[in-house]
Amino acid sequence: MRTVLVTGPGGAGRTTVAAATALAAARAGRRVLLLTCDRGPAPDAVLGVSLPADGDGEGGDAIPWAPPTEAAPGLWAARVATGAHFRALARDLQDRGTSVFDLLGASPLDPEELTELPGAEHLAILAALRAAHARPERWDLLVADMPPAHETVRLLALPEQLRRYLRRLLPAERQAARALRPMLAQLAGVPMPTQRLYETVERWQEELAAVQRVIEADGTTVRLVAEPGPSGADLLRPARAGLSLQGCRVDSLVANRLLPAESADPWLAGLAQEQRAALKALSEEYLADGITVRELPHLGRSPRGRADLDALAQRATLPREDHAPPVPWPVDDRLADEGMLVWRIPLPGAERDGLGLVRRGDELLVSVGPFRRVLSLPSALRRCTVSGAGLRDGELCVRFVPDPGLWPRGT
Repeated sequence: MRTVLVTGPGGAGRTTVAAATALAAARAGRRVLLLTCDRGPAPDAVLGVSLPADGDGEGGDAIPWAPPTEAAPGLWAARVATGAHFRALARDLQDRGTSVFDLLGASPLDPEELTELPGAEHLAILAALRAAHARPERWDLLVADMPPAHETVRLLALPEQLRRYLRRLLPAERQAARALRPMLAQLAGVPMPTQRLYETVERWQEELAAVQRVIEADGTTVRLVAEPGPSGADLLRPARAGLSLQGCRVDSLVANRLLPAESADPWLAGLAQEQRAALKALSEEYLADGITVRELPHLGRSPRGRADLDALAQRATLPREDHAPPVPWPVDDRLADEGMLVWRIPLPGAERDGLGLVRRGDELLVSVGPFRRVLSLPSALRRCTVSGAGLRDGELCVRFVPDPGLWPRGT
């Protein structure tokens, strides 16, 4: 199943572009699911239908969205059920941790006490992406109306980060010792945490791995939305670099709410000229990297209903299906000429001042502005030391030289 994640700076019209993209695909004969995390009235107004609010999820707690609504032939829309997903997670954790609560003398929370915590929305969105991909026979395309760009980058980094934390907090060797727990419980004379807690961690690991596979799949791409203006490119660059650091591929940029090029009103004409200048700069930057740039006109009002959405859907077509799969970050062998290996990491939009590199064991911690990722070094680079790095043409080149104590002799 193809997945398109729609994001951009706050207020750029992400929900409208996501809905227009989904409608365009449905018109082309695709079965489309549009997921939105927006709890406000915008999705209902744009689609011209009423989406159920956060309830118990479709089919109970197993599906983290409210029942889908058919917004057009071939197009279903649903709202991510953040509250229902959080309550289900909390109930499951309490049920599996009963013995721990008893040991500590703690009282479990009642269902009416369970209120969403910060970060619950991100977990619900990830669960919704996973659940949609578990039903490939139902839809051909998933279009996700994501949070603003900076939040989306952090959200997409979450599965890998959480899996790393779980591995560190509960490594495999510690899990292997769980066979001793019944004996330890008898010696201590108190009940010990049950097997169900370990099973919960294993299940979380599996779910996070499944979500990460969705994010990294060849058929998953990001569609950026921006309203061209003086600061449009500056708002997009950090997010684009962060997406690239997470291995997410941007397939298109949508320039939204473009004013008419010609106007008798000098005030409106000045705004349109400013927009066109910003659009020209954005187009040159993105087209140079092979990213399609699409233009959506300003309707003179906020889009409301199918008539307005139809007008936008004509221009919001999906990117081509024959897109090239992501290229693995290459390691250039320059040992013969320069005595080094160079790991090339594409970071379009990154700036030198916002870059950070830390080598720690077999890992490289890369920071791009507010975003960070822990990268496992390819096997050859683990036997090397870092000799320097440089950013050139949107690519971070990290230089490694062989460590004489680790590098194989005679090579």
